[in-house]
Amino acid sequence: MNFTLRALLPLTLIAGCSSSVASINPAKYDGMSCAELNSALGDTATDISRTAISRGKVANTSVPTWLLGGERVKTVVANRDTARIERLQQQQQAIIAARKSRCPSSQ
Repeated sequence: MNFTLRALLPLTLIAGCSSSVASINPAKYDGMSCAELNSALGDTATDISRTAISRGKVANTSVPTWLLGGERVKTVVANRDTARIERLQQQQQAIIAARKSRCPSSQ
């Protein structure tokens, strides 16, 4: 029992923190240089990968049937990770659009 509770503790912590991505504001990319946009694009891609890996680990977690609400927590965390990935992809598209309009080497 103690092992399973320790395994689910990170899931509950992630559930509270996974929705911390701010809303996408394309105007914030207007003042960035091409190098800063490239860096932001790389950071966003890294965040997407990290979140996808986390979502996969959560989805593959085996929750014992006696742990009430365990599957629900697992589903909520996976859904929040999916929503975070979608927001990050929107952010990535905004960065790509800003790069295309400003940086000739990105085309």
